[in-house]
Amino acid sequence: MPVEITWWGHATCTIEDSNTRVLTDPLFARRLAHLRRRRGAIPPDEARRADVVLVSHLHADHLHLPSLGALDPGTRLLVPRGAPQVVPGVRRLPHLRITEVVPGDRIRVGELLVRVVPARHDGRRLPVGPHRSPALGFVIEGGARTYFAGDTGLFDTMAEWVGPVEVALLPVGGWGPFLGEGHLDAGRAARALGLLAPRAAVPVHYGTYWPIGLDAVRPHEFHSPGDEFVRLAARLAPDVAVHKLGHGESARLEVAR
Repeated sequence: MPVEITWWGHATCTIEDSNTRVLTDPLFARRLAHLRRRRGAIPPDEARRADVVLVSHLHADHLHLPSLGALDPGTRLLVPRGAPQVVPGVRRLPHLRITEVVPGDRIRVGELLVRVVPARHDGRRLPVGPHRSPALGFVIEGGARTYFAGDTGLFDTMAEWVGPVEVALLPVGGWGPFLGEGHLDAGRAARALGLLAPRAAVPVHYGTYWPIGLDAVRPHEFHSPGDEFVRLAARLAPDVAVHKLGHGESARLEVAR
């Protein structure tokens, strides 16, 4: 059975597998604090429809309360354990069915199994304060096994936790000219492909939001990560088919297990 991946921009994707729709880190804003959406239209209403929504960590560009508030009533929402305590606005989403998860959890949604895996990333809501909520990745198992990495750096046990997968959705950039510890850039994401050995990969988390006033500062960091990932993946993981999508574009992948 094929899996279809639609990239809406940043880390927001729809994964359709086994008659089930999965939405990742929904961010439907034109502007978020100092960030402005510079490429891709705001996703249409159909992007808000999902059977389950996965939130990888508490940063506001991944756990965006207005975008979560726009989801259909009754939507299942998986968030890192502690999110309702750290981000009180999560408790003001009574129309959603919220489940707190940690690495190792396994959640059934329709015909899918969602496995929760760790990420190497600072998952705090703000740069200061207690670190009470983990950063997560997810493996969606249905007709294919699809890894959504959230935000992460490389870590020694990545392949052990993720396990065999057919599709990898990997962050390859960010929303500013510099990436710190706990992030994948194009090169590290290509190295991750070598560790995970999926059949197909889609680069995400780049080329959508950019700080206001920084248009002239290292603009290649905004525009180039997708192409750089394609180039490096061809060298470091030549057996992986990389699908570089435009905003709102989909790839239908025949990658049966």
